[in-house]
Amino acid sequence: MPPYLLFLETAINTLLSLVAAAIALFDPSLHHVSGPQRVALRTASYIRTTFVGTQDVTGLIAKLRAPDPNARASAACELEKLGTGARTAIPALVERLSDASPVDPKVCGDDRNYWRKDYEQMTSPGEEAAAALVAIGSSSFQPLVGAARAPQWVARRNAVWALGALEDERGVAPALTALKDSEPPVRAAAAWALGALEAYDAVPALIEALKDSDAGVRSQVAWALGAIGDRRAVEALVGALKDGAEGVRSQAAWALGAIGDSRANAGLAGALKDTSSKVRKQAAWALGAIGK
Repeated sequence: MPPYLLFLETAINTLLSLVAAAIALFDPSLHHVSGPQRVALRTASYIRTTFVGTQDVTGLIAKLRAPDPNARASAACELEKLGTGARTAIPALVERLSDASPVDPKVCGDDRNYWRKDYEQMTSPGEEAAAALVAIGSSSFQPLVGAARAPQWVARRNAVWALGALEDERGVAPALTALKDSEPPVRAAAAWALGALEAYDAVPALIEALKDSDAGVRSQVAWALGAIGDRRAVEALVGALKDGAEGVRSQAAWALGAIGDSRANAGLAGALKDTSSKVRKQAAWALGAIGK
């Protein structure tokens, strides 16, 4: 590379690093963000919003109500990219949380969500609206708390997921309430949120939720307990190794390995004889992770 190009590249990288540091330090809505990838994305959003006027945001808000669900999802994704610059779109995005119309995730491009890369599963305008609200930051918190009590369960699920993704500890209380929701998808989202928030105070409620009637909820609860890593959950998770659902048994084995308590060894040794190869493999990993 010619010397002048090398100098230019170094200067640009230095400038971006300084901008990223300034944004993370002075913008209170970004205090929950951690990791260089997220800071870089927030930096890109900040730089972009410097050149985007309110007219553009207004146009995207109107597009959120378009007849075509692909257009609605695309508008939400564009607002996500604007980050804090899309604050005025919060009410419209909250309104869109109940939109469950199936949409190909590629409608938003290859970088639609930096925390989710599952292209085999359809997305929806409601899910993309939730992602946009997370990207906007703490300004979305109270509106999301309200949406977590919406009459439509899809809106409640998306709102609770977003409360977990915001990484704001104030989200623990509404997530605990949602853990008792009448709809399984909402309860599963609540369990995920509590795990993402590492809500230690929620461990007793999560242990109780391991008895949920829905296998998907039980599996997500097991993950949450492993993510939190509290040893109070060991006995309940060992019991979950005998759950009737393969996914729950596998997730319980992972959680026990993540917690790393040797009291789980006997149960995990028994799981090595499970009829599911997935469970056996996870139990073997867990035993290795725990060690002696």
